[in-house]
Amino acid sequence: MELIHALPVPQPLLKRLDWLDWLYAAMVAAGAGFALLRYGAYMEGYERAVLVAAAAAVTGLGWHWKAMRILLAAIAAGALSTIALYHGDLARADHVFGLKYFLSSQTAIMWMSVLFALSTLAYWSALLGRSGSAGALATSFTWSAVAMGLVGLLARWYESYLISRDVGHIPISNLYEVFVLFCIITALLYLYYEARYRTRQIGAFVMLVIMAAVGFLLWYTFDRGAHEIQPLVPALQSWWMKIHVPANFVGYGAFSIAAMIAVPYLLVANGRFTHALPSAELMDDLMYKAIAIGFAFFTIATILGAMWAAEAWGGYWSWDPKETWALIVWLNYAAWLHMRLIKGLRGPLLAWWAVVGLFVTLFAFLGVNMFLSGLHSYGQL
Repeated sequence: MELIHALPVPQPLLKRLDWLDWLYAAMVAAGAGFALLRYGAYMEGYERAVLVAAAAAVTGLGWHWKAMRILLAAIAAGALSTIALYHGDLARADHVFGLKYFLSSQTAIMWMSVLFALSTLAYWSALLGRSGSAGALATSFTWSAVAMGLVGLLARWYESYLISRDVGHIPISNLYEVFVLFCIITALLYLYYEARYRTRQIGAFVMLVIMAAVGFLLWYTFDRGAHEIQPLVPALQSWWMKIHVPANFVGYGAFSIAAMIAVPYLLVANGRFTHALPSAELMDDLMYKAIAIGFAFFTIATILGAMWAAEAWGGYWSWDPKETWALIVWLNYAAWLHMRLIKGLRGPLLAWWAVVGLFVTLFAFLGVNMFLSGLHSYGQL
């Protein structure tokens, strides 16, 4: 009888952890504990629950994706340095060297923009020149940009409270702040896929959509002065914002990555640059996973938005233009996944669909604010 050798069964997660993993978990727990002791009296019950849940999520993420540990350490160092340099006085941003040139929110976000630009150039150099060293440099620039962006958002959060406790709020409330968030989330999602699939060739394409966001961010800053911290409008003074908006932007970031993967997929499908780009099969799988993750988070965000609407306006759904276009985005990607999973559709049609889907999503995110009005009109340009 032929012996059939079973595949090895992976060990449970807890059995795969070493002392460094537990040290990392202890440091995260210590940080969360310090935050609870220091600021718990100022938090509502749900905020304390979110902090504990975030610590658990960060621990699990660091166990699964080791590179996140370095990022989190860099962010913690930058944020704590910012707090120390401000020393409770917002005016110090104008004359303290570390704040003026590196760690104030606006300066850190400008550094993020520069680093993303350098990353884009390096990824294209790596792709066109088939240079491994340029690719490694591009990845380093991207991680650095993410770190500076997150430090900038945390600094902005702290600065808002230095202005006034009434002004203080989490920095995801206007187009300036969410464009920074979009750049960070999109880059992080890409970096995960880059490490998971061990390919940097699609980074050049993904960075194009991030640079488009950076370009808008710079215009919005210098032409409209959008970097100035403003008090929250009444409609946004809700704890729902703190979970609805990040979930939404994981969806937006994943959809954007899928669209930018579709571009090299179409090139390879037409027999172009096959020597420089990953296989069509790999990109097809990556495009599907990006849309699946984006769809899951966008679904969660839509449900959370409906619950927020019920609390704020007395109804779960009012066919506001923003809500209507969110539904259009949801239906678009639901149909995409249905055609791939149920009907078995593959190939250029789905790739073109992913590209068109990005423009549908862009209109839902930005176009509605520019051209339509409704209950969400507080987000106009």
